[in-house]
Amino acid sequence: MRKQRGVAIIMAILIVALAATVASSLLWSQNVWTRGVESESDHAQAEWIALAGTSWAASILNNDTRNVDYLQEPWAQPLPAISVENFQISGFIQDQQGLFNLNNLVQDGQTSEAEKANFVRLLGILALPAELANALADWMDSDSSTQYPGGAESDYYLGLPQPYRAANQPLTRIWDLARIRGFDRTTIEKLAPFVTVLPGFTPVNVNTAPPEVLVAVIAGLSLGEARALVMKRNVRYFVSTGDFRSRLPGTGFVFSEADISVSSQFFQVTANTHFGMARAKIQTLFYRGSNLWPRTIWEQLS
Repeated sequence: MRKQRGVAIIMAILIVALAATVASSLLWSQNVWTRGVESESDHAQAEWIALAGTSWAASILNNDTRNVDYLQEPWAQPLPAISVENFQISGFIQDQQGLFNLNNLVQDGQTSEAEKANFVRLLGILALPAELANALADWMDSDSSTQYPGGAESDYYLGLPQPYRAANQPLTRIWDLARIRGFDRTTIEKLAPFVTVLPGFTPVNVNTAPPEVLVAVIAGLSLGEARALVMKRNVRYFVSTGDFRSRLPGTGFVFSEADISVSSQFFQVTANTHFGMARAKIQTLFYRGSNLWPRTIWEQLS
């Protein structure tokens, strides 16, 4: 009888211990679930705030006068971090036509030798191999003829350990370069501050271009002269391409009027937000046509 009573007591203790373990496990799972729900909610809120910031940036671009774009305008001033209750937002707008459009190299499926020469000058300023221009042109042009030196068509890419074909079409994003011969991560990161990928041919806005890009599109212009032009435009921006030409430091500079402008249509908006413990970043490329609300070309959330 005592033996049975002892077994019963042990069983009761085991059941209580098991119940306590189950209860503890359920409580822990509920806490994890609650934290997960809170985290997801915070992240969703951060994304919504970033999208609201992007819409606000679009309204700034829409209200801006469109005949001339320069770096002293409201759209070009970064939004410093603003904190309200438990969220924070910051961001900036960058004129993408102040950069060299890589898609300019190929027009209607054919390599533009003039634009390739511009890109070669940019590569030279950045101490990168000139052969990269041939590789990029081959990747985008519609033919299968390799440009030497450094070019590559599908026969080269099909011989790689993980084979693929040349795109034979324009780039869509800058990291498309990673698939092209010679464009490693270091090279792309070195190019990134000075190049962009926009649909179709676009001129460079001389009011917003860095000195390196001005050297690329103005044959004969030195980096020192380009830096001096940038300092002068910060005091008095260029009101027209004729104004830009008249303020060049001398004569003998060679460039096409089609390669430059003083206004822009493509802008990239970056919005960074914190909400609770969550962070969100949205980058949006806008196209701003005449008298139209800016249209989204692409949007990336991270």
